[in-house]
Amino acid sequence: MNPITFFWLFLKASLLSTGGFGNLPYLHQDLIGLGRATEADFLTAIAVGQLSPGPNGVWSISLGYLTLGWLGAALAMLALSLPPLLALGVAAVYNRVERWQGVQDFVRGLSLGVVGLTLAIAYALARSSIADWRGLAIALGALALAISKHVPVVAILGLAGLMGWIIYR
Repeated sequence: MNPITFFWLFLKASLLSTGGFGNLPYLHQDLIGLGRATEADFLTAIAVGQLSPGPNGVWSISLGYLTLGWLGAALAMLALSLPPLLALGVAAVYNRVERWQGVQDFVRGLSLGVVGLTLAIAYALARSSIADWRGLAIALGALALAISKHVPVVAILGLAGLMGWIIYR
């Protein structure tokens, strides 16, 4: 396999996950699909990662070794380390420029955009899932509990599910 493609597969998996086993589905789909790894390779890499001290992501380096040797292990380690290092670099730059008026305006506009997108998605989900006044009552009750910030989200979801089961059964 081309080392650049190999590096890209691991970098993509690292960018699209939050660490640990989060990159497993991406690597599994890509490496199995390309015929570069077997199920046994994944099981071996996960076992080595569990036996090794350190973070859960070590298994990916083992997978790199099993699929492309020492070069694969080095490329996997680089691909897994690059996103956090880039985040540190971005944070360092942001700490230097966060007080600039243009940066503050940009962040404020970005925040408003995120709020707008969140409301649009919430509206679309509500339209597709609330069928009658009872569903609206459950949704509004859940919203009121969420706004109060006194009830954990898991409890709100559980209560909403329980109310839906009681009302609609």
